[in-house]
Amino acid sequence: MSGAALLSVENAVVDLPTPRGNLRAVDHVDLAVGAGKTLGIVGESGCGKTMLSRAILQLLPKKAKLSGRVMFDGQDLPALPAEKLRRLRGRSLAVVFQDPMTSLNPVLTIGTQLTETMQEHLELDLGKARQRAIELLAAVGIPAPEQRLSQYPHQLSGGMRQRVAIAVALSCEPKLLIADEPTTALDVTIQAQILDLLAREQQRRHMAMIIITHDLGVVAGRTDEVAVMYAGRVVERAPTPSLFKQMRMPYTEALLAALPKLDAAPHTPLPAISGRPPDPTRPLKGCSFSPRCRYSAGRCGTEKPHLSAAEAPDHLYACFHPITAGADA
Repeated sequence: MSGAALLSVENAVVDLPTPRGNLRAVDHVDLAVGAGKTLGIVGESGCGKTMLSRAILQLLPKKAKLSGRVMFDGQDLPALPAEKLRRLRGRSLAVVFQDPMTSLNPVLTIGTQLTETMQEHLELDLGKARQRAIELLAAVGIPAPEQRLSQYPHQLSGGMRQRVAIAVALSCEPKLLIADEPTTALDVTIQAQILDLLAREQQRRHMAMIIITHDLGVVAGRTDEVAVMYAGRVVERAPTPSLFKQMRMPYTEALLAALPKLDAAPHTPLPAISGRPPDPTRPLKGCSFSPRCRYSAGRCGTEKPHLSAAEAPDHLYACFHPITAGADA
């Protein structure tokens, strides 16, 4: 797939210097996303999801060190000069951040934030950019869009602000949209609306999309492929139906078990993953999940499993004791 992929991440490593030593936020990650396809990246907080997205966008902290390749639409992003990167971001490569209150400028009107993007990247005059801004706000489900142009972010609800952030990201018809926890600060009904909106616009525009989330339920019916991350590494990757039909990695199983069940009795405690994620400045010699894994045994504590395929070439997992069909969950 890598030859035809719109985005290809190859052996990406992100290191950050800290007072406690080197922190490896992303550890030898390989990913690919084809045009028009949707990839879900799933994992708990601190697993490296957002840092991986920032490596793709070339928006890493100043002291961060990136190695490996990030190829987008035939271009090696780390090798591009700053001005070329600036023109690429927003035009071909767009992002929706998890908190629209901080990603939108609080002192600029909604209209200004939409029109300046299109004037910069599409070279539209103000009149055409304003008309397109109204059409975009209507497309993302904002009522009275013309009136919203003169309002500021604080005058809108959280769901409305996230819709505006999506409109800004879509304004230049990007080839790839990265949605980083796009529903975190929203209530459940608004979450579903935002996810449906992203799916609809993705299909309508035939753009590639990466959805970053901690919730396997978000990616279940909305992605073509899922990559599960833990401690900076991808520990399982598979087409979405294959992953949910037979997940192999115990961490993936634990994430799924932590989801609330509709048929559960009221006040039923949610299963929790015991223990804590490892300290990224003190990497473990063996499998990073082994201290928390109920299947851990033998070499799990002394050797790192490689991400590899077993039964199917497109289902990869890094585990010495993978879950087998019919295993007790």
